[in-house]
Amino acid sequence: MSKRDYYDVLGVSKNADAKEIKKSYRKMAVKYHPDKNPDNPAAEEKFKEAAEAYDVLSNAEKKQRYDQYGHAGMGGGAGGGFGGGGMNMDDIFSQFGDIFGGGGFGGGGRQRGRRVVKGSNLRIRLSLNLKEVAEGVEKKIKVSRLVNAEGVTFTTCGTCHGSGQVTRISNTILGQMQTQSSCPHCNGNGKSIDKRPSGTDANGMLKETETVKITIPAGVEDGMQLKVSGKGNAAPLEGINGDLIVLIAIEDHDTLIRDGQNLHFDHYISFADAALGTSSEIPTVSGKVKIKLEEGIQSGKILRLKGKGLPSVNAYGKGDLLIHINVWTPQDLSKEEKKFFESCKKSDTFTPNPTRSDKSFFDRVREMFD
Repeated sequence: MSKRDYYDVLGVSKNADAKEIKKSYRKMAVKYHPDKNPDNPAAEEKFKEAAEAYDVLSNAEKKQRYDQYGHAGMGGGAGGGFGGGGMNMDDIFSQFGDIFGGGGFGGGGRQRGRRVVKGSNLRIRLSLNLKEVAEGVEKKIKVSRLVNAEGVTFTTCGTCHGSGQVTRISNTILGQMQTQSSCPHCNGNGKSIDKRPSGTDANGMLKETETVKITIPAGVEDGMQLKVSGKGNAAPLEGINGDLIVLIAIEDHDTLIRDGQNLHFDHYISFADAALGTSSEIPTVSGKVKIKLEEGIQSGKILRLKGKGLPSVNAYGKGDLLIHINVWTPQDLSKEEKKFFESCKKSDTFTPNPTRSDKSFFDRVREMFD
């Protein structure tokens, strides 16, 4: 892929002076610096591209040659700029003494060329009941994780001499090409294990069981993942710990069915209770509540108890408890009961006579989602 024009990379005109070029590069270096964009290859490429452009345009001799011949004039050899990749991250960070006033980026803290290794993540499955979902809960879980053993000593890697990278130079028709990669001997750490206690693995690590406290917010949903930073496996040498990923699994409730923040409950009543009205106890996630059913209540009616559902994990209020009324049709009637219902057939009271206030099935479904 052809290289972009250096002036376009820095967003300056060809008449820009040294001060303007420096100011523009400083802005781009801050924006795309790897410490501000971890695990972002695109940002790292822009960071290197800006550094390459600044290396050429800030040098009077290189700038003159670039203005005359373009990228073709920036091949290998003495004073050849990047030389098609001859400037590495060490070279880039060495610019910061000039660009950022001698203190490096943000006052330092980056190990030049050395890759910071992160330990692997651990994953566990955590089951919660509906009450725990409604109220939030704190769990203590035993986790077996890799930790660095005491007594491990290290020595500077003899292959990369502590830089964490190895450099290869090859000759091409455009001059010398310089490439860098992580040191295969120390995996980019810059150090190798010198001595390790017995019972540890090749990286001087051993398994240890730790009790980890996990705070579960109210309103979590099945399949959600929570991250507990730093509670995964440790990294060898001077890396950073991985994370503990907690997969949430919600247990089914005996009588309540979850639908987002709302809960649904099927309530069955007899013909007599439907006709005469009654009081009923309805289960919720935090106990039972008593409701009154009016006389003549119809099967399929939905009662809504505001705020008796589940909270939002983002704290946007609570859902409702929807009670679905189901009138139970009796079976295996006795002779007396059959005789009673036969007489009811002749009564206008038992003849269906729905009004506009009696919602259809589709109206009730629509109401559920309002």
